[in-house]
Amino acid sequence: MSTTAAYRVSHLAELEAESIFVIREVVAELERPALLFSGGKDSIVMLRLAQKAFAPAGVPFPVMHVDTGHNFPEVLAFRDARVNQLRLQLLVASVPEALEKGLVRAPADGTRNRIQTPVLLEAVEKYRFNALFGGARRDEEKARAKERIFSFRDEFGQWDPKNQRPELWSLYNGRHHAGESIRVFPLSNWTELDVWHYIARERLTLPSIYFAHERQVVERDGMLYGVNEFLPARDGERVFTARVRYRTVGDASCTAAVASDADTVDKVIEEVAATRITERGATRGDDRVSEAAMEDRKREGYF
Repeated sequence: MSTTAAYRVSHLAELEAESIFVIREVVAELERPALLFSGGKDSIVMLRLAQKAFAPAGVPFPVMHVDTGHNFPEVLAFRDARVNQLRLQLLVASVPEALEKGLVRAPADGTRNRIQTPVLLEAVEKYRFNALFGGARRDEEKARAKERIFSFRDEFGQWDPKNQRPELWSLYNGRHHAGESIRVFPLSNWTELDVWHYIARERLTLPSIYFAHERQVVERDGMLYGVNEFLPARDGERVFTARVRYRTVGDASCTAAVASDADTVDKVIEEVAATRITERGATRGDDRVSEAAMEDRKREGYF
């Protein structure tokens, strides 16, 4: 009788293997990829997967941050430290510089997420990237739920949800003409909980604002916004101190915190396992502009 034990691959190991396969496939098919790295948890996980995909060699492509200028200082400091630690090439596409050049106009509401798109597209053209790795996941938002892992973009950087390529088994089609590109989402099949379990397994460090801390906030539209230089309190709003953490770390002018006592990875995992609202639904004011806010931005060329 055989004494060989059955070999089982964990759910997390399957996700990791799929993501590493996707990253390697991009490097094999497309000659000028880059990884979008903001210092947020999803891009941190994606960077770890890229490390594993090519170890013991280094990551064979640059990382790029589309910088709105409205950043959480803790996240920027982490971004720079991580890039230096891994000796990566960091490219910064700057929204403030684009405003100075007149490439984009400052929105009336002060938020800059929407005007990231032309800045991103200019950087893609400048560096001739034909593939960009993004950390988007299908569980985040309904527009992202229907997007392929290999997301084709036309010569204007635009996405057409009605014209997507089939992805059968492990076959990904990266063919494109000059000027066109592919957005690649290795974490498409991950959930927020998967990401945190992977962070725990890999013992990854994160910016401190992902964990519970005291912060001055205002309640606006049912969300807790941290008061900062980009998001001052409005007349009549009450500023108070609350114990909060950030589930996502986007533009500081439109990203809200959530009330939380989760100050360790294990406590965050418990909290995320119990929540019934997606991180973007709970914290992103820019997604509440309309029911199709994210899809509209993606059609224009957004991440």
